[in-house]
Amino acid sequence: MKFGVFSVSMPEYDLEETVVLLKELGYDGVEWRVQDMPAQKPADIPFDRRYWVWNKSTIDLPRVVELAPVVKALCQKHGLEIFGLTSYLHPAQYTLVEPVLQAAQIMGAKMVRVFPPEHPDNSGKTQPELWRETKSQIKILEGMAKQYGVKIVFEIHMDNLMASPSAAFSLIDGCDPDAIGLIFDPGNMVNEGYEDYQKSFELLGRYIAHIHVKNGILAPDGRDELGAAKWVRKWTPLKEGMADLRHFFNVLKANHYDGTVSVEDFSNEQTTRDKLAGNLAYMKTLAQ
Repeated sequence: MKFGVFSVSMPEYDLEETVVLLKELGYDGVEWRVQDMPAQKPADIPFDRRYWVWNKSTIDLPRVVELAPVVKALCQKHGLEIFGLTSYLHPAQYTLVEPVLQAAQIMGAKMVRVFPPEHPDNSGKTQPELWRETKSQIKILEGMAKQYGVKIVFEIHMDNLMASPSAAFSLIDGCDPDAIGLIFDPGNMVNEGYEDYQKSFELLGRYIAHIHVKNGILAPDGRDELGAAKWVRKWTPLKEGMADLRHFFNVLKANHYDGTVSVEDFSNEQTTRDKLAGNLAYMKTLAQ
């Protein structure tokens, strides 16, 4: 396995600082966050929202093609592989997805993430309606992926149409696994969509293109007006969450997975540097 970091986990580091730190810590690669960057830093960002509100380790979406050769040269200089470009674009946003594919092709990245529609969303469409619409859009994206020679991947992610391995398989079944794949994320499945890891790998097979590793819990959050317990989602350090990562890595090994793994750590107990150093050591131990 090759180990990297999804750069969303490094919000205070700019692009060059990200590459330098990951190489120093011993990582093999980086998975770049691609998103619109604000013109200036917003005021009063909550500490736990810094990953998404003002993340310097981000390739600005409108400039993604322009920045592609710069980022490629930066990673080559420090001997870091570019695992992929991870966007927040939806399947219907073809005109925005295409330049990200073009940038990935320039960089030599093997994959681009496209984000399935959230449900419920603001469209008023039912899940079956969104399902049919998204399956049609994925077929169009499959053709685009083949055109650029870059795989389009979708992430198993809570609160969207691919919240579980079975749901993901239903949406991409019949697609060419050389063009369309999945990011398997056991941390997201703590929140919604947990299915046994071994069963999931048997079902998804060649569609599993990449792995995200993070962890979380459902934490007590008081009681409602009827006295029933309430729960809230909370991200944790890798060793503290509900996802059984030791079991998960055993499943990876049993299924001969030898691809890329990115840590995506949204916990806030340590500095970014310290937690990424510890995460790499932990994942390498689990992979032995």
